[in-house]
This record gives sequence, structure tokens and C-alpha cells, in this order.
Amino acid sequence: MIKKLLIVLSFITVSLTFAQKNKDQQTVAEVSEKLRSAMISGDKAILESLILPELTYGHSSGHIDNAKEFVEKLVSKQSDFLTIENTNQSIQIVDKTAIVRNHLYGKTADLGKEPGEVNLDIIYVWSKTKNGWKLLARQAVKAEKK
Repeated sequence: MIKKLLIVLSFITVSLTFAQKNKDQQTVAEVSEKLRSAMISGDKAILESLILPELTYGHSSGHIDNAKEFVEKLVSKQSDFLTIENTNQSIQIVDKTAIVRNHLYGKTADLGKEPGEVNLDIIYVWSKTKNGWKLLARQAVKAEKK
């Protein structure tokens, strides 16, 4: 009888853990979409609500922005995304950390530059806080030509 009870309790624990991971994956997908939209609009309040103060934002050129620089470049249109399309997205949850990988294709109109296009592979690291999932790190690399 005790053995059956332990099996049932184990099954319930595994089921609850799986359900929580699925919920976290859905929530991370939602905040990732909010970030994509805010990067296009340059909405300062939304951008700031999605990131941690410790954010490191790595560009494919090798340059790294801190949280303040990341927000200011998008708000001022120094970095201006007209469109962002994310494809091939995967989300992995490990405890209170989410690793998101995707391919980003975007059209840009950066201040003082000719219109351009970006074709990147990106990894995002999200951290689960008491206020929800917040972006801690992002690194882009130029996508391989296939």
C-alpha cells in the first residue's frame, strides 16, 4: 500500500513540475514577444519593465550595451527597428532561468545611417524574479549563410 502511495505521489510531483515548466515556457514566449514589440516601438516604459538593471546586451559586432544604453538607443532611434521577425524559437527552462534561442530578421533605419537589414541568431537569458521574467543577457551573432 505504501509503495502504491509513493508511486502516485511521485507521478503527481512529476506532473506538477511538467505543468509548471509548460506555464513558464508560455510566459517566457509572451515576454519575448513583448520585447520584440517594444524594440520596434521604442517604448521606454515597456523596455525598462522587461529588463534587469544588470542587463548585458551583446551586438553581433561585438559591442556590448548595458541596460541604460540598450533602452536609450532604442528610444532615441539610434537603433531603429522597423520590423523584427523571430523564427525557429526554442525555450529551455532551468530552475529560475530561461534560455531562448531564435533567428531574427529585421529591417532597420538607424539614426544617421542608410536603411538596412539584420540577419542574426540570438540567445537571450531571462531570469524569473518576484516581478516576473526579466531579461538578463542577450547575445547576437551574424547568421550562417546556408
